[in-house]
Amino acid sequence: MSLVPFVSVEMMMKLLLERGIEETVIELAAYVEEDFRRWPLFDKTPRVAAHSPEGVIELMPTSDGRSYGFKYVNGHPKNFRAGRQTVTAFGVLSDVDTGYPVLLTEMTILTALRTAATSAVVAKYLAPKGARTMAMIGNGAQSEFQCLAFKAICGIDTVRLYDIDPQATAKAAANLAGKGLTVVACSSGQEAIEGRRSSRPAPPTSNMPRS
Repeated sequence: MSLVPFVSVEMMMKLLLERGIEETVIELAAYVEEDFRRWPLFDKTPRVAAHSPEGVIELMPTSDGRSYGFKYVNGHPKNFRAGRQTVTAFGVLSDVDTGYPVLLTEMTILTALRTAATSAVVAKYLAPKGARTMAMIGNGAQSEFQCLAFKAICGIDTVRLYDIDPQATAKAAANLAGKGLTVVACSSGQEAIEGRRSSRPAPPTSNMPRS
């Protein structure tokens, strides 16, 4: 117990490339669904947030009585202007019995995977049965994980993409090419949802920073 296993960003990427995003998300979704079934066992401790004019840093702790874990995560929208990630995260898992940490891991990539897995689990039960097309409004990096998760878990075969930034849509479409999805770039949110172009003018573009 003198050495705590550490999963770096490099190791997480290697694991993801070896196993594949869809297979990884399917396995994560099974754990997410299992944890929802034992929801009463978990401490629902509110996240501890430190806000500043530039963003927020949060600690997110929980325990099921056997294991204790927390995630450190930030959200700084301005970072993208300097070529940095707007969100970064790491986490620790510990044994409640001894207090020993048993895992230290990056959680930036892991959070993207877990978020996509959780969304797909929800859609598995709440989306219309037999749905095969999904509108993805907001085409940042997370959208690509969402699309692949919905394909793997919900059987989606077509995604209609829209973002106020056309370059984000183009990037997402390029990254999803060859992944077994029909990808349609849309010019408005309405088109993404309804599958047809709107005769109404598009809303004004927001100048707010992207996260």
